[in-house]
Amino acid sequence: MIDWNKIDTVMLDMDGTLLDLNFDNHFWKEFVPLKYAQQQGLSLAEAKQQLIPRFKSMEGKLEWYCLDYWSDALQLDIAGLKAEIAGLITVLPHVTDFLEKTRSSSRTLFLVTNAHRGGLDIKMAKTCLHVFFDAIICSHELGAAKEQPGFWALLQQQQAFDKQRTLLVDDNLAVLESARRFGIAHVVAVAKPDSQLPKREINGFPAIEDFRELMGGL
Repeated sequence: MIDWNKIDTVMLDMDGTLLDLNFDNHFWKEFVPLKYAQQQGLSLAEAKQQLIPRFKSMEGKLEWYCLDYWSDALQLDIAGLKAEIAGLITVLPHVTDFLEKTRSSSRTLFLVTNAHRGGLDIKMAKTCLHVFFDAIICSHELGAAKEQPGFWALLQQQQAFDKQRTLLVDDNLAVLESARRFGIAHVVAVAKPDSQLPKREINGFPAIEDFRELMGGL
């Protein structure tokens, strides 16, 4: 799938790419509604009915990924709630093997995430994946989400990379499309970001089910 002779820089998403998206899906679809229901005196069904449209309206915006925004909006300690169930955070299969092999190849390795720094710190403390990366870039610190047109130019100003010799792996198709429009030459989708859900049918991008599919020739 990848000609590694043409790749100098590898950019990896976190949630749904390196880490099992089941944690975030459970957190936002079940755990936060449960805590919100308890706080507001609602049934779980009523809480979900209120929250789902609010979450949907913010998708793709920086605020959607911001723990401070949702803490204020819902009057809940979102970072604290994430820490409460951090035991559910898991690394997807063969991720560590891929990271070790990429590091040993002397390529530049970036973690590029929309995750808020508070959530990122919880996940790195749990998984210790931070040790593999030359840099960890949070979209909040650049002021734009990865889906937004200006993000990649801002990233390139902060971290020099050759668009034609960069690989991005991400589970978010809107992010991949944004990166492709910017000119990143090699973009790969993750077809099974949540271990508890079926493999997705991906159209428009090369896709992998797990990182073993990228390790040939690395």
